[in-house]
Amino acid sequence: MNAPVRPAMPQFASIEKAIEALDPVQPVYAVLPEKIRVAARRFLDSFPGDTLYAVKSNASPFMLKEIWDAGIRHFDTASLGEIEIVKSLLPDARCHFMAPVRLPGAAKIAYGKYGVTDYVVDCDFELEKLLAETGNPRDLRVFVRIATSLGGAVLEMASKFGASPEEAAKLLKRVQAAGAAPCLTFHVGSQCLSPFSYAQAIEMAQRTARFAGVELKALDIGGGFPGPLLGNDVPPFHWYFDTITEALRTLDNPQIPVMCEPGRALSTEGMSLITRVVLRKGQRLYINDGRYGSFDELCQPGFLADYPVRAITLGKKGATPLPQKNLDSFRLFGPSCDTIDVLPRPFLLPDTIAAGDFIVFDAIGAYSVSSRSSFNGFYPDDWVRITG
Repeated sequence: MNAPVRPAMPQFASIEKAIEALDPVQPVYAVLPEKIRVAARRFLDSFPGDTLYAVKSNASPFMLKEIWDAGIRHFDTASLGEIEIVKSLLPDARCHFMAPVRLPGAAKIAYGKYGVTDYVVDCDFELEKLLAETGNPRDLRVFVRIATSLGGAVLEMASKFGASPEEAAKLLKRVQAAGAAPCLTFHVGSQCLSPFSYAQAIEMAQRTARFAGVELKALDIGGGFPGPLLGNDVPPFHWYFDTITEALRTLDNPQIPVMCEPGRALSTEGMSLITRVVLRKGQRLYINDGRYGSFDELCQPGFLADYPVRAITLGKKGATPLPQKNLDSFRLFGPSCDTIDVLPRPFLLPDTIAAGDFIVFDAIGAYSVSSRSSFNGFYPDDWVRITG
């Protein structure tokens, strides 16, 4: 298996060295491969099954290559576009089409061109469409998604997708009758801070399978594993893995193949963002990135978490951190002309910060790059790789 060729990207020993060399006017994404390797090893060493990287959290070619280099070989893809991105960069990767609703014809191409055999459904219409487009159900593993409104997560994932246990049981029977492999999946919610939510969802899956009278061929416990964000009390990861392992032992078939779909937990710590202060007006800082760029998720209703921040100044002695004392509260405004282009909560930064200084946002690898837009002509897309 040949290792993929890494896209060209400037490399520096530290973020400070990158600032010294580039003195950047535009925002810069700093990829941190060592942190990605550590995150990947958590799952590869301790999760009792296959780990699928949720591409939607960060589909940058640079992140995908680092995820591959860290040992991840399975990818949770939610669209034909994501499958094409992964397979063009990583032809030996295995893609799983885990979106419950697909555009017409997407499954046909995913199956016929890319050999994708894992799919999710949560209603009869999508099951019938899937079977018609693939044409050979005996090749398929069809994961019926159940809704798990359990709490414990910062962002719920049950209001849009998922069948009730009764509806899911009927779907499982139809999957089996069609000749495909009947499987179950769920999603406990994004940035889930309760390991017990996974045990509850696994118990729901068990009850659903028993009600259907169907032997499950695989169980996908979805994503939701958290990233270390400010304002969230994230439990140790071994609590999640221990809880999941114990819950799996209660299944009728404890040896069932199991998968999970971490996105945030693999990508969050693997990227920092270097921004520049363009203007200071009292306690207002105008920076070169905002809610239409890398900060969309921070502005989502109910997302009460923040990224760790640090300030760096560039002077005759090079790039040096501003002292973390005499901190003050600042509102951060983005570069667009829109008045709502302001981050929802203030950040504590050194009171000496000024135009030309840099603010580094750490742990911003998830749902930043993937949700940026080019509104007002601003589109952050400069990258560096930090080797230290």
